[in-house]
Amino acid sequence: LMKRFSSSSVSEDLGCRRGEFSRKHYGSVELLISSDADGAIQRAGRFRVENGSAGENTDCTPGTWHRTDVHLENPECHTRWYFKYFLGKVHQNYIGTDAEKNPFFLSVVLSDQNNQRVPQYHSILWRKTGTQKICLPYSPTKTLSVKSILSAMSLDKFEKSPREIFHPEIQKDLLVLEEQEGSVNFKFGVLYAKDGQLTDDEMFSNEIGSESFQRFLHLLGDTVTLKGWTGYRGGLDTKNDTTGTCSIYTVFQGHEIMFHVSTMLPYSRENKQQVQRKRHIGNDIVTIVFQEGEESSPAFKPSMIRSHFTHIFALVRYNKQNDSYRLKIFSEESVPLFGPPLPSPPVFTNHQEFRDFVLVKLINGEKATLETPTFSQKRQRTLDMLIRSLYQDLMPDLHKVNNMLNRRSFSDVLPESPKSTRKKEEARQAEFVRLGQALKLKTTVKGDATANLATTSFCKKEPWESQSFCSNFPHEIVCADSWGQSLLVSTDAGILLIDDGQPSVQVFDKTLQIKQMHVLEALDLLIARTDKGKDSRILVFRLSAVQKDIETKQMIRSKYDCRENKLERTKGCHLYAINTHHGSELRIVVAIRNKLLLVTKKYNPCSSLSSSSVLSSSESPVEEFQYIREICLSDPPVVMTLVDGPTEESDNMICVAYRHQFDLVNESTGESYRLHHVETNKVNFVAAIDVYEDGEAGLLLCYNYVCQYRKVYPFNGGCPLIQPSAYDFHFSWNQVPYAVVCAFPYILAFTTDSIEIRLVVNGNLVHTAVVPELQLVASRSDIYFKATAAVSGSSDSSSKEKSSRSSPQTPTAYEMPECPLSSLEGEVPCKNLYKIPLSNLVGRSIERPLKSPLAPKVIAPTTSSGIASLPVTHSLSLSRMEIKEIASRTRKELLGLLDEPIPKTESAQKQKKVPRRQSDPKQGAVRSTSSDRIISSSFEGYSEGHHLSTSSDPNTLSNREESIPSSYPFQLISLYDEDTIDLK
Repeated sequence: LMKRFSSSSVSEDLGCRRGEFSRKHYGSVELLISSDADGAIQRAGRFRVENGSAGENTDCTPGTWHRTDVHLENPECHTRWYFKYFLGKVHQNYIGTDAEKNPFFLSVVLSDQNNQRVPQYHSILWRKTGTQKICLPYSPTKTLSVKSILSAMSLDKFEKSPREIFHPEIQKDLLVLEEQEGSVNFKFGVLYAKDGQLTDDEMFSNEIGSESFQRFLHLLGDTVTLKGWTGYRGGLDTKNDTTGTCSIYTVFQGHEIMFHVSTMLPYSRENKQQVQRKRHIGNDIVTIVFQEGEESSPAFKPSMIRSHFTHIFALVRYNKQNDSYRLKIFSEESVPLFGPPLPSPPVFTNHQEFRDFVLVKLINGEKATLETPTFSQKRQRTLDMLIRSLYQDLMPDLHKVNNMLNRRSFSDVLPESPKSTRKKEEARQAEFVRLGQALKLKTTVKGDATANLATTSFCKKEPWESQSFCSNFPHEIVCADSWGQSLLVSTDAGILLIDDGQPSVQVFDKTLQIKQMHVLEALDLLIARTDKGKDSRILVFRLSAVQKDIETKQMIRSKYDCRENKLERTKGCHLYAINTHHGSELRIVVAIRNKLLLVTKKYNPCSSLSSSSVLSSSESPVEEFQYIREICLSDPPVVMTLVDGPTEESDNMICVAYRHQFDLVNESTGESYRLHHVETNKVNFVAAIDVYEDGEAGLLLCYNYVCQYRKVYPFNGGCPLIQPSAYDFHFSWNQVPYAVVCAFPYILAFTTDSIEIRLVVNGNLVHTAVVPELQLVASRSDIYFKATAAVSGSSDSSSKEKSSRSSPQTPTAYEMPECPLSSLEGEVPCKNLYKIPLSNLVGRSIERPLKSPLAPKVIAPTTSSGIASLPVTHSLSLSRMEIKEIASRTRKELLGLLDEPIPKTESAQKQKKVPRRQSDPKQGAVRSTSSDRIISSSFEGYSEGHHLSTSSDPNTLSNREESIPSSYPFQLISLYDEDTIDLK
């Protein structure tokens, strides 16, 4: 058995640094001035210049950066809700006006999110200021009203109450409103510049490019003939060759990209300004500049280009000596931060990684540019005009209709139709679904929607990919914290120590009820808040003593064995918090109703952990803590966080949340300062996370759907300066979280059935992982959570009865999980524990201390469990043969071929085969051609686009009481199957 921990835990140190971040990784703003050959100043502009971080990674060799850090931000598969969740499905649409008489539209659908058996309400509020999207949990016993949905979106007062719209054509108009968020396809300029060229006239006058430039174009995409081209053309002429005969085109993660290459656009010897070329490249938001020459030669500057439209320039240089590319990014000052940040140094020896990095960077850059005032104001005016025009067209028709259905404006979202109107309602819903699916198919074929699945994710390991930690964990978890490679868990059966692959060990019996705990390995301490109400206390234990009890198996401690471990004055506490960086001093603030008790423990760095081994296991560390002062508040705090000051003496602060506000309390003086006031009627405080940007304290304030960043400036001996700052920002979650975890560059929100992952610096969405019955267990170092792979269904009899009388929108006959369950009907399956290593999220390559208080085993690097068993992410670490087998099985499930074969009818035999799509070896993805457009692809399940029946009846839709004419065309493409698919 292992006798001792190391003096400091690397995992704990990494956890302490998880809230440290810097925007310097994304460049700094500079004033750039361009001059001509004679030295005369031509133009000047302020641009943010990204040239690789000058931080801790300067000693890295070229290209040694984590491929998993490259993500598309706000991907359409997670942001285009109306196309993904609403279109072609039965849903409700409402129209109304707010208190300022501005019209709005509300769309609500009950869907099975990502086919993971998790029913949820998706709601979209369309207003002139933009769209607001929230996700609400579904409860079969609690109905949801339109008023409650609008209230969750902070819309409580109306000039006219919402009324439901029944016209199926409304789907076309709402799809147009969603398309105002931006195009799913992109056009980028590519400008060739020779060595020594300093003006845009010289660059645009290059008739042909060099050999290295041609190789770069070949890396970007394929050369296509424009005449007769039926794909995305990016404004180029595909009929008369007026914009050249060829161009560069590619498909990247479902996005079609057309490049406006300067040497491929028409060249005129008489026109020195090359207006034809400038007309296209000058009107591109993003332009790549490929510059020849050595590093010492005069470099390109954005001010050399006379364009008020181009906001982002990507400067590319090729080095023949080591066959590498160097990248530099210029962004106009008003463009928000966007990733991925450049590696240090920004040199890429792997050409495929360079291509992926550039395309992701440029796509994210164009999306970020649309948020600048120049574009956002235009989009807001367009959206306002469309909403008002649609409102004026619909209101007269709504006044004319005078039936029972219009009285559903403030009724339940899932109403029961009267028997007399049920047939009429079913016919309307069938027409509604038919029109929506036809519109969805038309939009996809036209190329105005991305594919449902980016095929590159099959071989890409994401940093949030989870690992199986403990299977079939039967107990209810109250709280937990990591201890080395193990997990100390407070359950209904007592306090257990769990390690991967080993049976759990009981540390305390169930008489000790721990509600909150911290394992501090460097200080040899276990801090816990036990019991509840007036009997609640703070207990402190020596980890070495607890470990000794485990090793010797002498005793399992009970509540009555912990009398000597109680901290004085802490009786009746309901909350406590410790400081994140406790290298020199550990500070504990205990909340007892509206009083805060400050307790500290001095830490002597000379006394290592080994020296504490001489202490007897009975000796309590209580005497090492000293009471400092007591601070009174106006109300009991709901959330509490300690903020470290730069001097760690008189400027430490406490952030508390109560009533409708976040306050900062000075630890030394007890003075309180208002940090943020919440304007909404109902407030659900989630967290206040202390983060440190370049060493300066800041706070992420999380409540309801909102996450707000506020920077705190200490002055005058620690009194914080609280005022609006250019560094402050806020963003909204799609679903109200119950816990938020920060691990730069990511911030993760945990809800009851999903993990929403965003970037800290800009709040952009990166990924949403659907996890049924999710419970966050611990997150101070590695992230542990408890979940089940499927939702347990009710008995067959109750399901059938419920299905017969439910409305079309109600999820009724949910499929039983494929994983083996108990044979007992209705028994809830055991949940599993999973782990997301923090080292993967923060992007630092470190070795975890492979030690456990259970045994001195040598632990091999933990392999990913592969999300095939848990729907946390859609990445699969599988071989090609395994993927083909799963794809084949999925196809058969979708077609209903697993249980019984379906005989081919004459019409099916005559059915044309779907053409196979061509594989692109450059990106491992699927690239469409003019004759081979993406119809639909979804490895997750075709039910995202349409609900296919698992029976032989083509008119039956699984999980819904919807009907579609049997003649309606469906086409499905298998990504990894060798055969084409006949699909009626």
